[in-house]
This record gives sequence, C-alpha cells and structure tokens, in this order.
Amino acid sequence: MDDEVQEVVTPPARTQKDTSLGYELYLNVRTLVFVLAVLILVFTFVVRVIVVSGESMENTLQNGDSMLVWCLGYTPKQGDVVVVTQRSYQNDSLVKRVIATEGQRVDIDYNTSTVYVDGEALQEDYIKEAMRVPNYGEGINHVTVPEGCIFVMGDNRNDSADSRYPDIGIIDTRCIIGRAVMVLFPFRDVTLL
Repeated sequence: MDDEVQEVVTPPARTQKDTSLGYELYLNVRTLVFVLAVLILVFTFVVRVIVVSGESMENTLQNGDSMLVWCLGYTPKQGDVVVVTQRSYQNDSLVKRVIATEGQRVDIDYNTSTVYVDGEALQEDYIKEAMRVPNYGEGINHVTVPEGCIFVMGDNRNDSADSRYPDIGIIDTRCIIGRAVMVLFPFRDVTLL
C-alpha cells in the first residue's frame, strides 16, 4: 500500500491590509451616516428650501423660484418675507410679506392703494401694481393685530389671498415656518430678500 500524503489546505491568514480595509469602510459608512443625520436636522429645524407656487409675490418672487428659508429662532418683523401655514385655507404653505406684527393697527385704503400701519402710510416699492378691491370684497382691512399674530399680504396685491381674505385672516406666529432669506434658483434670479 502506498502511503498517500494528504495535503491540508489552510485558508490564508488575514493580512493587516484586509483588516484595515474593513475598518476604513466601517469608518466611512459611519461618517456618511453622521453627515446625513446632521443635514436632515439642519434642513428640518434650521433652514429649508421651499419652492414658490403662484403669482402672489410677483415681482419680488416668481412662480417656481426656490428660496432658502431660515427657521430657527425667527421673530417676525414688518417687511420680512415669510413662509406660513394656514390649514383653514390650504394644506400647502403660503409665501407673504409681513405688513404688521402684534399690537399694530392696519388700515387699507383701496381708493388710494395705500396701506397704513399705526396711521403711517407704508412705502411699498416692492408691490407689483396699484391695489384694487378684491373680488371677495374689502375683507379684513381695518384691524389691530392681536398678540402672537401677524398680518400678511402678497406683493401682487390684486392676485393674492392673504390676511385680507376671511379664510386666511390674521396669522398666528406659531404657523410661521420661517423667513425667506434668499432666492437660490433659478441662478439668474439669485438674490437676498
């Protein structure tokens, strides 16, 4: 009988290089997950990118413009462009300009196309054209803004459902998503607001 020699094949030992490649992959995946988590938190609580829908803010904003909206710690100020929700009107957010904040008196004179806040006429070089009485009537046009609320209007006053419109009315500040700070896209329209 022949003695057979059996060769035992052992798997090659793991090299330091194989181990370090697996560890590098683990570190890269962990870093990617961390970066994605930070981006999600930032774009949920700090800033948002919102697309304008409609003509109510022309000529300041156009339908389809993408805006950067600051959300964190925002306190509304007269003249700011804000994004708000008003579920009594629609599920989508609204983009409007803050005309008055709590405690201020708003009076709208359609004959002269003038908005007065606390008896002083606003200098509104941003509006698209002179105001006409809306098709729903004068609506809410003489009001003192309650505590914790704002009065908003679109820059295209003749094509804007805003605080004058009874279904929208005065906006509770808890419904403010944030302040629009700049137009991001289209690139030809990039500007600070």
